[in-house]
Amino acid sequence: MKTAQEMYDFCKEKKYGQGFSQSSALKHFKIIEKSLSADEEAVLCFIGLHNFVSATKHDSNYAYAVTKKRIVMAQQKIIGEAIQSVFLDNINDITFNSGLMFGTITIDTTKETFNVGLDKVQAANINSEIHDVLHSLKQKKDTPAAAAAAAPADPTVELKKYKELLDSGVITQEDFDAKKKQLLNL
Repeated sequence: MKTAQEMYDFCKEKKYGQGFSQSSALKHFKIIEKSLSADEEAVLCFIGLHNFVSATKHDSNYAYAVTKKRIVMAQQKIIGEAIQSVFLDNINDITFNSGLMFGTITIDTTKETFNVGLDKVQAANINSEIHDVLHSLKQKKDTPAAAAAAAPADPTVELKKYKELLDSGVITQEDFDAKKKQLLNL
């Protein structure tokens, strides 16, 4: 999902959030849409009460989007906007608690904790799907192809590339020597 409309439609279809109007939800998701990089898209979206403490103590509705890189949280305010994002590598844990009427999804990160309040059934469903998405992303990251892509390149192959750049005049002898020293750990 790349557009605010696609994210809103996903939430509406899955019933991932309630107590919001289409116009306010689209405004929140529009902020997320603008923040996505060209190669990034949402794989899961929902709307909930941000920094939820109780039914009367929270920062109102925010839109949330989970991408392959991060979780983005956004709210269009009367004046201005609020946006936060947490890279998936910085998430310690995501937990769920259920009360009489509300469920709370807690996103614990290396720097702060976010509580998202929702209807308890929706919260349980979203929590389950978040864990499925994160598990799937982790498995893809841990595949042999990903490991090979992340593996450091052979320094001699890299050095040959830099030698070609030196020979063609793209880099100086000084640049080449510095790179050679770096690649060979001299």
